[in-house]
Amino acid sequence: MSATAPVASRAAEARAALDAHVREIVRWHFSAETGTPVWLEFAKTGGFDPLRDVRGFDDLVARFPNFDGERLRRDAHELWIPRAFAGRPFTVFETGGTTGMPKQRIGWDDYKRDYESFSPTLPDASFPRGGYWLMVGPTGPRRLRLSIEHLANFRGSSCYFVDLDPRWVKKLIAGGDAEGARAYMEHVVEQAVVLLKHRKVSVLFTTPKLLEALGEQVDLADLGVKGVLCGGTEMAPQMVRFLVEEVLEQRVAFVPVYGNTLMGLAACDPASVAGAYSVTYHAPQPWAVLRVTDPLDSKRLVEPGARGRVELTTLTKELFLPRFLERDDAIRRPPCERFPWDGVGEIRPFQEEGQKIVEGVY
Repeated sequence: MSATAPVASRAAEARAALDAHVREIVRWHFSAETGTPVWLEFAKTGGFDPLRDVRGFDDLVARFPNFDGERLRRDAHELWIPRAFAGRPFTVFETGGTTGMPKQRIGWDDYKRDYESFSPTLPDASFPRGGYWLMVGPTGPRRLRLSIEHLANFRGSSCYFVDLDPRWVKKLIAGGDAEGARAYMEHVVEQAVVLLKHRKVSVLFTTPKLLEALGEQVDLADLGVKGVLCGGTEMAPQMVRFLVEEVLEQRVAFVPVYGNTLMGLAACDPASVAGAYSVTYHAPQPWAVLRVTDPLDSKRLVEPGARGRVELTTLTKELFLPRFLERDDAIRRPPCERFPWDGVGEIRPFQEEGQKIVEGVY
C-alpha cells in the first residue's frame, strides 16, 4: 500500500526536518565545546569527518557502522557525558531482562520529553486527566518506571506500582521451573488485583501476558479502568484481538506501545489496531529513527511489507547512538497521516540461527 499524496508530502517535510536534526545532533556530539568523549575519540579514527561529511540521515547510515551494544556493558559512564553536561548528576538506566552485567544508559531529561510528546496521542476520554494510574511491570533500574510516573503526573494523575523482576522470570523459565515462574506471576497479579479493588484506578500499564492474567481475575471495566497502555515485545494479531475483544470486551481503550531505554516510546497507529489488529508503531522522530533492515546487510532496507531486523538510531543531545541493531524483527510499514515516516509492524524477537529465545512475562 503506497502513501497517499498528502501523506507523501508530509513525509518529505518530516525527512527534511530529520536531516536538519541529524546535523544539529552531530554538531553537538562531535564539537569540542559540547561533544561526547566517546564520539570525539571516534572522530580521530573513523576515517571521515562527521562535522563535514554527515549532512543528513542517509549520510549517517552510509558512514557509521552498526553500534556495538556491548560497549554499554563495559564503558565507563564518563565516556558518555557530553561536555555540555559536565558536572550534572545523571540517572543510570538498565536495558533488557537478561542476567549478567546489564547494558546501561545514562540520562538527564530525555525520558520526560519522550513521554510528554507521547501524551497528546492519548484521548482524554479513555486516559482521563487527574485520578490514578497503576503500573504492573518492571520498575527498579529501568527507565520505564520513572517514565510512566512522569506521564501520569504530566496528565495530572498519580501512579501506583506493582513491581516484577523479568530477569528472575527468565531465569526460572530457562531453568525449566515453569511452576516457579507461574507462581511468581500469580504473586504479581495478586498484588495488582488488591490495588484495583481498593483504589480508583482509571489507567493501567502492563504487559500482554499480565493483562490476560488480570482479566482472568477481575473485570477491569467494572472496576473503573478506562484505558490500558500495553507494552511487550511480541503482540501478534490474534493476541491483540483476544485482549481487545475478550479480556477488555471493547469496553476499555487498548493502546499498544513499543519502547526501550535507548529509544524512548514509539506510538501505535490507531488504525492498525482498529483494522486487522496488526499493530504498527512509529518512532518518536526526530529523536529516534527505526529502520527495518536486511538481516544479511543492515545498510539495506527491506521492501515495504517484508520482514527484517529492527535498527535503532537515537538522536538526542543526551545520547547519540547510530544504527544499533535491536533484538527484534518486524514488518516494514509505510508512513501514515499521524506519523509520516516508516513504521514497524508485528514486532517479535529476532532469532538468529541456533538461538533459543526466552521471553518471560513480555
